[in-house]
Amino acid sequence: MNSYFITATDTDAGKTFISVMLLNGFNQLGDKAIGVKPIAAGADEQGRNGDALLLQQHSGIALPYDVINPICFHAAVAPHLAAFNENPDIDEALLSGSMANWQQLPANQLLIEGAGGWLLPLSDNRYLADWVAEQQLPVIMVVGMKLGCLNHAMLTVREIARSGCKLVGWVANCIDPDMALLEQNIADLRKRIQAPCLAVVPFKPLNEAYNTLSGQLAQQLTKLCRENDDIFCKKVI
Repeated sequence: MNSYFITATDTDAGKTFISVMLLNGFNQLGDKAIGVKPIAAGADEQGRNGDALLLQQHSGIALPYDVINPICFHAAVAPHLAAFNENPDIDEALLSGSMANWQQLPANQLLIEGAGGWLLPLSDNRYLADWVAEQQLPVIMVVGMKLGCLNHAMLTVREIARSGCKLVGWVANCIDPDMALLEQNIADLRKRIQAPCLAVVPFKPLNEAYNTLSGQLAQQLTKLCRENDDIFCKKVI
């Protein structure tokens, strides 16, 4: 199984959107993939998070909600603050146990979607990035293309490297249809980020374009993994 952690430059940069695209793309390739969200904040009356439900819906294996999303808080706020108000702490042992269980599932691809940005606090002195580093997960970064994204992207790239993690690729997700100098911003990021750009996703692509992009994105990641197996992909047999 190939495992990847999906992070982003900010909240609402499009982690779930890109994760679902990858799940659909792997499905097109006949490659079983599952998407999970270890921590979520913002739940419906049944205690389920909308992003996690999308990952559950588009995964190649039918899994119970609690397997997809082991930790979910009702309030749509920073999870460690939600934990303070809702009493339960964020249990990293539960996250690690879930990770071990995910990697035993009958799938070839595991997409682990983060929450917020790279430095999501778990407690007073721990970040989700610390857990990702301990799990030795390769990272895919979603850049929400908007004013300020150059700074957000490069700060995230530096922090990923400082955490000891490997950035295997990034996706330019065009979330602002009116962004000035969009192509120049993407070209600038291509020059600054050593990891390859896996895809440029336009604002709200239509069905046919969406399906084509999904397949291309999954193919690009598969090709990258095959070419750099020992470096880029954490395999679990």
